[in-house]
Amino acid sequence: MKLLAASLAIAVCAPALAAAADKPAPGQCFNIRTVNSRFTRVDARTVNVGVDGKDVYQLRIIGPCGSIDWAAVQASLRSRTGGSTVCEAGDIDLYAPSPLGTRICRVQEMRKLTPAEIAALPSKQRP
Repeated sequence: MKLLAASLAIAVCAPALAAAADKPAPGQCFNIRTVNSRFTRVDARTVNVGVDGKDVYQLRIIGPCGSIDWAAVQASLRSRTGGSTVCEAGDIDLYAPSPLGTRICRVQEMRKLTPAEIAALPSKQRP
C-alpha cells in the first residue's frame, strides 16, 4: 500500500517538477533590443553576445555556421516567437552575413556568463 501511495505521489508531482526544471533561472532572460552590435567567436559553434552594455551571453549554435568572419560582420539575433524577450535558446536564431549571403544559425544553448567568467574572457572573446 505504501509503495502504491509513493508511486502515485511521484506520478502527480513529476510534471510539476519537470516544468520547474525547464524554466530559465532568474536573470537569464534578456530583451533582444538591448543586444550590443558586436558578437565574438569563441569556437566554430560558440559565440559571445554583449547585452545591455554589461552582460554577456554565450550562445552555442547547432553545427558550424558557415564561413563567417566574426571580426567584420554585424550579426543580429531574431526572435522565433515574435516577442522581444529571450529566455531560452529555442526563442532565437542568429543571423550573420557571409560571402554566400545571410546565414541563419539555430541557437541550441544559451547561458548568461557570471561576472567572474566575463572578467576571465580573453580580449578577443569579449563583445
